[in-house]
Amino acid sequence: MTDKVIIIPTRLEAKRLPNKPLKKINNKEMILHVYEAAKNANIGEVIVASPNDQIHDLITSVKGICVKTKSDHETGTDRIFEVFDKFLKRKPKIIINLQGDMPNIEPDTIQMLSNYMKKNLCDIATLGSKFKDENEIENINNVKVLTKEALSKNQFNDAIDFFRNNDNTKKRYIYHHIGIYAFTKEALLRYVSLERTKKELDRNLEQIRALDNNMKIHVGYTPTSPLSIDTEEDLKSIQDLMKI
Repeated sequence: MTDKVIIIPTRLEAKRLPNKPLKKINNKEMILHVYEAAKNANIGEVIVASPNDQIHDLITSVKGICVKTKSDHETGTDRIFEVFDKFLKRKPKIIINLQGDMPNIEPDTIQMLSNYMKKNLCDIATLGSKFKDENEIENINNVKVLTKEALSKNQFNDAIDFFRNNDNTKKRYIYHHIGIYAFTKEALLRYVSLERTKKELDRNLEQIRALDNNMKIHVGYTPTSPLSIDTEEDLKSIQDLMKI
């Protein structure tokens, strides 16, 4: 095992789009698109974390690793920690939490985040991209990140806030947050030891817990904007976008 691992938390019980990981795009399940992108990033072992037999069977059918986790985790980070804590005997220095609902994420995007973590400048690193238009900004399904300064290619900046609504969209440096996080080992251990905060629960955004406890999150710019699939409308959009 290298000093990095990618863990993909996923489950079938999504409220807005049940069985989401098994929805097909180009005749291939969504979770397989994400898994293959992670493998093609070639930065370390890739593990899918899920409580569901169907996902376990699918991943193992392509000779991948899927760890069966508890079904009652409150967040994806809690799910990846179970894998880190109980399955990985040798603990990697960097743990990448890659959401299982971004089928068009590119391996280069994952590599960029991984490479930045070598510099050891923050607790957690994540990514943001520019919004294409006003409709994307207005969409409450799109998570926004407010940064201290403007993001530019190959540079990272401090995250100030994360939100879904439009109350803060007139502020200067607002970007579309991409659902991938890289933790140092120490940051992951600290994060899961913290109580969920009121703001985290109100916004339903787990990364707020880190900011509320003065953990340093850096945001890098990516010119690509992988879609996070939450609704049937999102699914139709990605099926059209990725159509061969």
